[in-house]
Amino acid sequence: MGVVEYQVDRHIAVITLNRPQARNAINPEIGVKLAQAWRRVRDDDDVRVAIVTGVGAAFCAGADLAQLIPLRTGARKPENEWDRRVQSEPDLIYTAILRNFDTAKPVIAAINGHAIAGGMELVQGTDIRISCPQAKFGVQEVKWALFPAGGSSVRLPRQLPYSKAMELLLTGDLITAEEALQLGFLNHLVAEDQVLDKAMEVARKIAANGPIAVRAIRHSARQCLGHPEAAALAMEREFSNPVFQTQDAVEGPRAFMEKRQPQYEGH
Repeated sequence: MGVVEYQVDRHIAVITLNRPQARNAINPEIGVKLAQAWRRVRDDDDVRVAIVTGVGAAFCAGADLAQLIPLRTGARKPENEWDRRVQSEPDLIYTAILRNFDTAKPVIAAINGHAIAGGMELVQGTDIRISCPQAKFGVQEVKWALFPAGGSSVRLPRQLPYSKAMELLLTGDLITAEEALQLGFLNHLVAEDQVLDKAMEVARKIAANGPIAVRAIRHSARQCLGHPEAAALAMEREFSNPVFQTQDAVEGPRAFMEKRQPQYEGH
């Protein structure tokens, strides 16, 4: 198995971080391959929803402080093709953790363990989150005189109450999965061996819906966030109108009237 596994079945892509000996920390190789995986999700019309998860006791411990960060600061010279790729494409790591890249399709985080620093930032880039109770969450970059540049200073204050977000950002403290659930950062807490099953359950529900409608609703929710209501409603109209012109929009109501499951084709 490689450090990033990619599988597709019945319109669901499953991306698995497989570097358990390093708590799935993002080194240059994982960064390159994870970015490639997200591009595959975006470009494959057969994929309607994606799940990202990890192998072992951690979801993702963030950037590899021994490999990736020294390369970014210039303290370490490139040693292989992965190093050279990261150095030549500075935004590639941001793509890997969904900072500056949109899959255009829903992403579910199946959090099998701690999500810290860049791992926490990867979770922030997802739409739905299922976690085990043992997981802890936080951005600890400030403890090492680093900036959580994967989007945390922007996303955390939007996804958590402002004061709690600032406490996490400025102290580097971690919170438990239970607290993250209470704060609304997570959708579900399930036993560790049920995390991927629960994520698949949610993914199957999404994949069964009209794919064009799913993408448009997700896009509207993300784009309208933070805009005044009147402006956001005008934006929503632009995003929603094309959906009603699709063949799937004809198929859905017809299937309802005929009391059968709809057969969506994505056009």
